Amino acid sequence: MKNMTYYIRRNTIYDIIQGKINVSIFENVRFYMFREMRRMKQQVSEEKCREILKTEKRAVLSVTGNEGYPYGVPVNFFYDEEENTIYLHGAMAGHKIDAIKKNEKVCFTVWNQGYIKEGDWAYNVTSVVAFGKAELMNDMEKATDKIRLMGYKYYPEKEQVEKEIKESMHHVQMIAVHIEHMTGKLINEK
Repeated sequence: MKNMTYYIRRNTIYDIIQGKINVSIFENVRFYMFREMRRMKQQVSEEKCREILKTEKRAVLSVTGNEGYPYGVPVNFFYDEEENTIYLHGAMAGHKIDAIKKNEKVCFTVWNQGYIKEGDWAYNVTSVVAFGKAELMNDMEKATDKIRLMGYKYYPEKEQVEKEIKESMHHVQMIAVHIEHMTGKLINEK
């Protein structure tokens, strides 16, 4: 059996421990376990998660920083739905880049603007939390294509995007976050 990645629920781990599942079937298989959402009634569909990733403009990228402390940094981003990958950029060096070099596992959190139901004061906000592996992109052609798409999301005119790429791309490190697990939930802030 070739190496494969499976996502499993906690119950499966318990079944393995209790001997209910023959572990030999998992030879050469890597497991990643992500927690199930505790409040399942608030969970939103994967389609809604993807919509938020495509439309929202601000997020937080969390990495394992110095001495194992979490480091969350606000970022602009572009989500490529076809690749199920989030693209962002930064300087060629710094805390974020150093952290990714040490540990490629990251968490990416984004939320929408929310809404208020008539007669209520509290916002209803949908958030998306994605776990994945960050890649420091070396392919300049692909990195330029992705930053161009990202620029189109933020800049009012394509000419401004092209000007910025021409002037600054040689100072930019593009990062691809390949999503491995994603959940979203709708909360009422009351």
